Amino acid sequence: MIRFVVAPDRQLTPDLAARLPGRGIWLSAHGDVLETARTRGAFARAARGQVILPADLPALLQDGLLRRMADCLGLARRAGQAVCGFARVREWITDGRAAVIVQAADGSPDERSRLLSGARGLPVVATMAGTRLAAAFGRDHVVHAALSRGALADRLMAEEERFAGLAGLAALIRPAAARPDTGRDGGPADGLEQADT
Repeated sequence: MIRFVVAPDRQLTPDLAARLPGRGIWLSAHGDVLETARTRGAFARAARGQVILPADLPALLQDGLLRRMADCLGLARRAGQAVCGFARVREWITDGRAAVIVQAADGSPDERSRLLSGARGLPVVATMAGTRLAAAFGRDHVVHAALSRGALADRLMAEEERFAGLAGLAALIRPAAARPDTGRDGGPADGLEQADT
């Protein structure tokens, strides 16, 4: 789900962290639901009044989610819960420290496959460009990274699921038995909920 609030000037504002004050409008994190809400006036109905939508709302949301994923990686790096580089990530996979593998979307497909040959069952996040990964690690070039188990790894996977839903990509690859019930499926038919009184 993605939360939106209406600013005093009636601008619709995405609240990806779900912390902004005001009455929230919740939307399922799926591209088709967002498009339906935009074209059929669902935001105005939920806000009970006129709402000004940003022209580039889908791109704004996707960029915001990518930024949140990169911030999560940066926090994990500073906390000692993430490493980058083929050799270090392979070492974490081998000794069981890796809980999530992150790979640059624009990395070499052969190198990405070679790294994952021993990573059976581990979730893989591959939606960020190498430049964004490199910035999160303070490096010039990063293609492979790994996070250890914990809240930051869980947060990264949740953000990736929201991004994948909005971008219409395949969801994060995880073993079915290890996939937690996020409660994101279902809800109102149009994908909107009004809450946060």
